[in-house]
Amino acid sequence: MRHLRSAALLAAALVLPLATDGTGVRAEAAVPAAVAAPRIRAVTLPDRSGPPRPLDTWNGRAFDACTAPPLDTLRAWRGTSPYGAVGIYTSGSQRGCTQSRLTAEWVRQARELGWRFLPVHVGLQAPCADLSHKPKRIDPARAVEQGLEEGAEAAQALRSLGLAEGSPVYLDIEAYPMRDPACGQAVVDFTLGWTAGLHAAAYRSGFYSSLDSGIADLAAAARAGSSPMPDALWYARWDDQADTAGSGGIAPDLWSLHQRVHQYHGNVEETFGGATLTVDRNHVDGPTAD
Repeated sequence: MRHLRSAALLAAALVLPLATDGTGVRAEAAVPAAVAAPRIRAVTLPDRSGPPRPLDTWNGRAFDACTAPPLDTLRAWRGTSPYGAVGIYTSGSQRGCTQSRLTAEWVRQARELGWRFLPVHVGLQAPCADLSHKPKRIDPARAVEQGLEEGAEAAQALRSLGLAEGSPVYLDIEAYPMRDPACGQAVVDFTLGWTAGLHAAAYRSGFYSSLDSGIADLAAAARAGSSPMPDALWYARWDDQADTAGSGGIAPDLWSLHQRVHQYHGNVEETFGGATLTVDRNHVDGPTAD
């Protein structure tokens, strides 16, 4: 999971003729520039089920690796590393690594070792994303429908792995340029559909992206009043701050009820108990699967 930002907004100025003044001279006055349209507009979808209750949260360090680690590595790391949860790529047509180890039996044994899980789904990406290795894109005209479909796909994968209803799964939207508001709107619409689909299946919705692209657009959608919003955010900002304070990019009142994960360092090789992995480091104050 990796991480951009620039934006351009349009404004128009109108000039209207006025009647002549008392001197007989025709006057014209410029109307102030029209208020620019917001980058992200409000969208509301039906969400009859809503998120599962109650919200079960956990606080601590987590790592994610491209492929599910060997169980022997998880045994070696348990208690010797600072980590208590592991990110696993449970579904999606654009996962970067094969997952030959990731089975219900692997989950069962990892759970017995005391590990919690951060499930991740890697599917369609932003229409404007520059990702040659992930070529499948959200169709803006079908974004909500596609999000619903991928939510159902992710829920089925969680069931097949033995992860209980109420578990979260985090939609992985890689960083994308912020030039085109329509691109950001497609990501938001897709995520709203994703969330509604997971809620209908009795699972929680999570969303992972760069703080400067996907997270910024989701925050703007929340401010605009869009719903249903994801139940948790996993934001990438590699600032080496093991916290969930938002790194200056998420307002304190958004996703504030133990609903955040922060990926604060990436691509680091670590060894504990004699076992070595290349991982991304995360701090969790939010929902996990167990």
